[in-house]
Amino acid sequence: MSAVNREPLTAPHRTRNDAVLALGVAVLAVAISLMGGEGIRPDPLGWTLLLAGHVPLVWRRRHPVVALLGVVACVAPYYALDYNPALPIPATILALYTVAATGTVRRTLLTGVAVLGPTVISNGLTNPKGALESLEISGWIIAVLFIGIDVRYYRRYVASVVERAERAERTREEEARRRVAEERLRIARDLHDLLAHSITLIGVQTSVAAHVLTADPERLDRKAVAQALDDIAGTCRTARGELRTTLEVLRAHDTVVGAGAGSVSGAGDMRGPLPGIDGLAGLAETGRVAGAKVELSVRADGIPPSVGAAAYRIVQEALTNAVRHGGREDLTVRVGLWTADGALRVSVRDDGTGGNDGSGGGVGPSDGTRGFGLVGMRERARSVGGTLNAGPGPAEGFEVTATLPLSREDEVR
Repeated sequence: MSAVNREPLTAPHRTRNDAVLALGVAVLAVAISLMGGEGIRPDPLGWTLLLAGHVPLVWRRRHPVVALLGVVACVAPYYALDYNPALPIPATILALYTVAATGTVRRTLLTGVAVLGPTVISNGLTNPKGALESLEISGWIIAVLFIGIDVRYYRRYVASVVERAERAERTREEEARRRVAEERLRIARDLHDLLAHSITLIGVQTSVAAHVLTADPERLDRKAVAQALDDIAGTCRTARGELRTTLEVLRAHDTVVGAGAGSVSGAGDMRGPLPGIDGLAGLAETGRVAGAKVELSVRADGIPPSVGAAAYRIVQEALTNAVRHGGREDLTVRVGLWTADGALRVSVRDDGTGGNDGSGGGVGPSDGTRGFGLVGMRERARSVGGTLNAGPGPAEGFEVTATLPLSREDEVR
């Protein structure tokens, strides 16, 4: 089956294999001669013609038509001298099969007509009573040609199946690479949103604690210091929980199960799905703890989880940037979410000074380098088929608005 399935024109070592096959067919002709048969037993001339007719078979796959003509050129005088007619049959059949298996249907049909025409005409002229014999010879020739055509189409079918399988394998690999890239990008966005938000709040809360300690050491407000430290500890716990949830997508299921009850079971309260719009109240509270006045308004129900997660992350990043770049102590941040025209609308607006220099949401904390805040928010919006705009507010401050369609729930993962 491997030899049948292989394309004959591109098979390795085809000339060597055909030479061995031609030698085998010649040995078969000699064996048939030893068993006797009709006609005159070949003499030296007959053996010369017979064996010469097997030589073109060495190049039967490289030049099939030329090989057939070479076989016919030696076999025709052999038959004309009335030698044993059975001896050249294997070589002739092999040459005819090769022409049919390696060429087009048109060439095969023309070859059949060219071979059968003279054979039928010569038998009709020399042996008018041998019509049955002519029909038998014609039937064998037609059968060999049809077998060659059938094998050729079978090879083409096998080649197409192999090509489809290879293409499907390549497609699966490309799809796997694409999914890995998308997952890495999603994890990078989650980590950026989480760490930027948490570190900013911890920095602000630490500044508050330091200010309380240094403002009036003789009248130390221990309650205020304790509250600032508790806020820092709470932010750390929340960040640790979200960080564990985000990183668990990188762990195999058996790794999580095999971690043991001692280290994992105690962290069960820190696992769970990423927050949605129901977590905005806690997000606003962390902003208030950081010193900003956060006004939250949510008028949306039944939001798909994917859209809710995107909205949460957009608000988280926008609120973090407002606290970081607000530039004033009495900063006010207005956060609004509502549904309209089949989409969730998100608006985060502050009255700080960060929008005046274009830094809102885009730069690092202190070195002026461009960050990934706006890029991450836009990617969040695009992940659910939405859009996001960010820039200086109409009067002052910085404003972030997003439109997140609600009809793509089944398309977003």
